[in-house]
Amino acid sequence: MAPRILRASERTPAPWKNGGGVTSEVAVHPEGAGTDDFAWRVSVADVADSGPFSAFDGVDRIITVVDGPGMALTVDGTPHMVDARYEPFAFPGDAVTDCRLVDGPIVDFNVMVRRGGTTARVRVSRAHTAVRPGAGTRVLAIVLEGTALLHGASVRLGRLDAVLFTDRDPVDTIDVDGVLAVVDLVDRSGH
Repeated sequence: MAPRILRASERTPAPWKNGGGVTSEVAVHPEGAGTDDFAWRVSVADVADSGPFSAFDGVDRIITVVDGPGMALTVDGTPHMVDARYEPFAFPGDAVTDCRLVDGPIVDFNVMVRRGGTTARVRVSRAHTAVRPGAGTRVLAIVLEGTALLHGASVRLGRLDAVLFTDRDPVDTIDVDGVLAVVDLVDRSGH
């Protein structure tokens, strides 16, 4: 098998579940799943205005600011400053969450997993990264800034391009000239 290259230029922006913004899906499992039936979903969103987040029952979220000055989130009444670029912030997707932009629009990177079925971990790399998906694991790597070189396929990735590895793909390495987010998606359901 070979990892799947997911180019930013091939994504189609779509309205948020609550209609308050625009998102571009990077990858979803199972393929073709919608907002109510995914096991996991990874996307990039443009946030132009403050307002409530869409509620996702039974979903855990990890959000990372990519561009812009950040946001102040209130999650079930508790305030959180999410204003540092490339620092993942995890919270329950079914919590009542309100967003106040700090000083203008932002772009964020979102990982959502169905609680009890999949777990996710997001780490940020600025260097050579080895990718070795374990059994039942998919690894998605996305360039948040700069470029990256996927060695096994000799493919250069630009800003917001991604690559998706399964546990059937050979071990590979990625050289980063910028910032790379690496998402480990572990299937706990046995599917």
